[in-house]
Amino acid sequence: MAVFLLQRTMTTDEGTSKNGENPAATVTEQGEDITTKKDRGVLKIVKRVGTSDEAPMFGDKVYVHYKGMLSDGKKFDSSHDRKKPFAFSLGQGQVIKAWDIGVSTMKKGEICHLLCKPEYAYGSAGHLQKIPSNATLFFEIELLDFKGEDLFEDSGVIRRIKRKGEGYSNPNEGATVKVHLEGCCGGRTFDCRDVVFIVGEGEDHDIPIGIDKALVKMQREEQCILYLGPRYGFGEAGKPKFGIDPNAELMYEVTLKSFEKAKESWEMDTKEKLAQAAIVKEKGTVYFKGGKYTQAVIQYRKIVSWLEMEYGLSEKESKASESFLLAAFLNLAMCYLKLQEYNKVVECCNKALGLDSANEKGLYRRGEAQLLMNDFESAKGDFEKVLAVNPQNRAARLQISMCQRKAKEHNERDRRVYANMFKKFAEQDAKEEASKAGSKKAVEGAAVKQHESQTMEEGKAKGHV
Repeated sequence: MAVFLLQRTMTTDEGTSKNGENPAATVTEQGEDITTKKDRGVLKIVKRVGTSDEAPMFGDKVYVHYKGMLSDGKKFDSSHDRKKPFAFSLGQGQVIKAWDIGVSTMKKGEICHLLCKPEYAYGSAGHLQKIPSNATLFFEIELLDFKGEDLFEDSGVIRRIKRKGEGYSNPNEGATVKVHLEGCCGGRTFDCRDVVFIVGEGEDHDIPIGIDKALVKMQREEQCILYLGPRYGFGEAGKPKFGIDPNAELMYEVTLKSFEKAKESWEMDTKEKLAQAAIVKEKGTVYFKGGKYTQAVIQYRKIVSWLEMEYGLSEKESKASESFLLAAFLNLAMCYLKLQEYNKVVECCNKALGLDSANEKGLYRRGEAQLLMNDFESAKGDFEKVLAVNPQNRAARLQISMCQRKAKEHNERDRRVYANMFKKFAEQDAKEEASKAGSKKAVEGAAVKQHESQTMEEGKAKGHV
């Protein structure tokens, strides 16, 4: 980015002052019509060619510098004045239509001039008090950078949309989808096929979990590129079948050809929910035993979404529902322990203990999570409750000893840290005191020398007389 920011480029103000021309008039005469309707609603002139051939895609986050002027040359806005680039998501309606159209045609490092008719800008409404009704606007825009959409805000799945989908409907968990996918790793294509599967069960078809998660954000006929981090790819196990090493980063091009949504909770009666809960519980157990903890979480979460808020049940249905919910929360807690998401472990155990306050597994797993979060007192309390429920639980007894030892180590470490801290403060204070004392001694010494010098001078003067 620094390379093209340092390049010297003639701005619109300089162009107007040197040539006496209105840049808006130049774009009107020479600009390229970049609208799909070819109605000259957005005209463009490239003032500086970009530094690469790649253009931003729909949904990308783009960073620009810009200056906006009315057709008479009066400036109404500029990111340069704020000394900060402006960022927005392309094609999401966050800016005027002309910008979504114009910026999508730019390359990184490019500077262009856009002339925007009112129907592609602020129309008859205008904007605040700066832009009047039905105003034609002129912009100078510099595309600084762009990057794909971070789907889950953890940099694990980055999406770049090559072709926008149709409509506003998305697959849900459990939907049956038909997709075309191409997987690449290190420049090598390792998978290319059409496949039909159930969202959340892609693992059964050698499809990484990141694809399942991304599909619920896609629309029919959408074509996108997905960059998957190891956690959302094949993880620590890799995929020997495809020659994928452990913790490899993957790139997939995915086209969602069609999908059929799974029934939502409100579309199912209690009997159907209980029947489906038994099925997904078994699926979750299979995934858990295979070390596929994220996939297991998807299955167990379905039980919670179906039954947690179910009311008006018969006594038999209520008992069955509580049994499924208790198992789901306990199993979710175990999955989150494996995934090292300890706050979620505590949350699920609290839900389980709300159904059965003396549940041994719920108390033990919550204690494990709290121990791993260094909350030794709470963990110790949970393990003591386990012993109250089952005095023969040797693991809980060992964990209590572990809590006591860890708490002692933690306290000793804190004492050492604070002791070192206070020692440094004391040494610093001592240095400051020594410095003050030295300064005082120097001043006193200088005063004595001055006094002695004066005495000698007076003695010489008397001797001379």
